[in-house]
Amino acid sequence: AVVGGAGAMAAAAMVAVAGGGDFSDLQEIKKQLLSVAERSRERGLQHSGKWAAELAFALEPLPLSELPPPPVITEEDARDLDAYTLAKSYFDLKEYDRAAYFLQGCKSQKAYFLYMYSRYLSGEKKKDDETVDSLGPLEKGQVKNEALRELRVELSKKHKAQELDGFGLYLYGVVLRKLDLVKEAIDVFVEATHALPLHWGAWLELCNLITDKEMLKFLSLPDTWMKEFFLAHIYTELQLIEEALQKYQSLIDAGFSKSTYIISQIAVAYHNIRDIDKALSIFNELRKQDPYRIENMDTFSNLLYVRSMKPELSYLAHNLCEIDKYRVETCCVIGNYYSLRSQHEKAALYFQRALKLNPRYLGAWTLMGHEYMEMKNTSAAIQAYRHAIEVNKRDYRAWYGLGQTYEILKMPFYCLYYYRRAHQLRPNDSRMLVALGECYEKLNQLVEAKKCYWRAYAVGDVEKMALVKLAKLHEQLNESEQAAQCYIKYIQDIYSCGEVVEHLEVSTAFRYLAQYYFKCKLWDEASACAQKCCAFNDTREEGKALLRQILQLRNQGETSSTDVAAPFFLPASLSASNTPTRRVSPLNLSSVTP
Repeated sequence: AVVGGAGAMAAAAMVAVAGGGDFSDLQEIKKQLLSVAERSRERGLQHSGKWAAELAFALEPLPLSELPPPPVITEEDARDLDAYTLAKSYFDLKEYDRAAYFLQGCKSQKAYFLYMYSRYLSGEKKKDDETVDSLGPLEKGQVKNEALRELRVELSKKHKAQELDGFGLYLYGVVLRKLDLVKEAIDVFVEATHALPLHWGAWLELCNLITDKEMLKFLSLPDTWMKEFFLAHIYTELQLIEEALQKYQSLIDAGFSKSTYIISQIAVAYHNIRDIDKALSIFNELRKQDPYRIENMDTFSNLLYVRSMKPELSYLAHNLCEIDKYRVETCCVIGNYYSLRSQHEKAALYFQRALKLNPRYLGAWTLMGHEYMEMKNTSAAIQAYRHAIEVNKRDYRAWYGLGQTYEILKMPFYCLYYYRRAHQLRPNDSRMLVALGECYEKLNQLVEAKKCYWRAYAVGDVEKMALVKLAKLHEQLNESEQAAQCYIKYIQDIYSCGEVVEHLEVSTAFRYLAQYYFKCKLWDEASACAQKCCAFNDTREEGKALLRQILQLRNQGETSSTDVAAPFFLPASLSASNTPTRRVSPLNLSSVTP
């Protein structure tokens, strides 16, 4: 237990400092961040060190008297200092086996961590090299890190003897996760956050293992200000965007307004709820503050892609290429650029390059799936999407992509399963609901299909297709009144946007309504709709024919029917003469609810 002595004391001191979820003493928080950034760097944990340093940079500078003291050097540290200094220089040059060789037998916490971490990274490096050499990007996963089992055995002994500090527990958790022992890994990561709450790496690993809000409730996490950052991050990952944005806003109010990390996370959150304009403006602001930043730029490029902003995407791709062309994000941005230009083979090539650089990079797997779909290579698309899901089960785009692929293969039961999963992850996304509805329709489960379309309309239909699909279902089922209701609501929705979107279905709606009113003998409404039909190429002739019929019947003395229960009429603003710009008052749709 002597081994754990000094390190455990240091960790305990850190816990005492980090306690309490309040941000009243920003100076203290800055000290903690600077201290943990230094400790992370000493152990070769570059990303955690960078995260802490970025956050610390967002806070006011400390006066000389307030700077954190240098870490206490114990007897063991002094004994291992020479070996540690030599090994760390080899480690920084990525000579992991060499570093591990000189650290054998070291007893201090810092040197022991570096010894184990060097062995772990050596195994990972060999695995990646072998993967790149031998296999195409779609057959990854067959190559294993050979060092993991030995590391697990040694670390579990230390763990049982309670000789691991916060960093040691983090590494043990990573080894367990790599061996797919998820439940044990979660317990160890939770323990690591208690032992060393300031180490962001442990929190982040925990984020990747939590699949839903229920799991989050059962974790006993330390009550520290770091927990707020963790919760904001996990809410973003779990698509609980409202909660995430509230957390980030409270962190900004607490004094982290200059943090580029928080700004980028807010931009990603807006991207996730498809508030594209807001996300674009935040990303542009971020690029002004941190022009050489590469992280999250692939997300920025997705937004530019969705908006078809070719010049901006081209500029971004060239810019990132100048900064670092061999970064995963850069490859994804260039891939998006080629995809927007419909050069799908070239795009897929860049996504493959991204995956050679980092086989666990989620975005590239999903985007590569999309490219294979464009190239009509369904089996490769399925493989790519499956890899995306292996990396992160919460990626709704991969589930949705699999649904689309099986739809092309005309396998509706498979399709239904994948769309359901996508819908569970994004309950308020109308695209998932419309896809589900179409699936149920193919399987002839029309009641379910109606529910899906209605729900898609209720949550805010992005593509404005749900009502048309619902109306057509009612048509099929000879529920003409409900079908007419849906078409009217659809026309109102389209026209209330201010401008008429190029919608093929508008003519369909007017044609149906004209015939419906004609059957009901409501000549004025029927002729108003028939005249609207004349404005569209595909319904012009039918519209003219109907107008002639109405004229004939009127000349024969047929009066407009008054006894037909027609609880709805075309709104005045849609009469043949004027095109509406104001918002039409909504009709009572309670009767349509399936």
